[in-house]
Amino acid sequence: MSDRIEKLCLEKGMRMTEQRRVIARVLSEAHDHPDVEELHRRAHAVDPHISIATVYRTVRLFEESGIISRHDFRDGRSRYEEATDVHHDHLIDMKTGKVVEFVDPEIEALQEAIARRLGFKLVDHRLELYGLPIEE
Repeated sequence: MSDRIEKLCLEKGMRMTEQRRVIARVLSEAHDHPDVEELHRRAHAVDPHISIATVYRTVRLFEESGIISRHDFRDGRSRYEEATDVHHDHLIDMKTGKVVEFVDPEIEALQEAIARRLGFKLVDHRLELYGLPIEE
């Protein structure tokens, strides 16, 4: 569904300009974790009047509203994805920058156990693994 983010914006009472709609649609359709420059490239292909400043402002607004999540994967650029209630972790290919999402019940249980052993109830966490492809 290419309008998930737009629907969330409307539910939160956000004013949706045509340019915000385009940016929301581009984010909804992204299967990667694009940075602002990549979002601008994709949005600009749809509407050549969208400036990079508009993309920056819109991304900040969406992030502050809890609609998208920002990640800093050590490559010097903030990258974005739709915020979801479904937890997942990330493995970042340091050679290509590709981000692989994964869920591992053993890792989740281990993190809970470590927090408990240290006297804490885990309320949130992020796991980012950085790796290089194993050459065969």
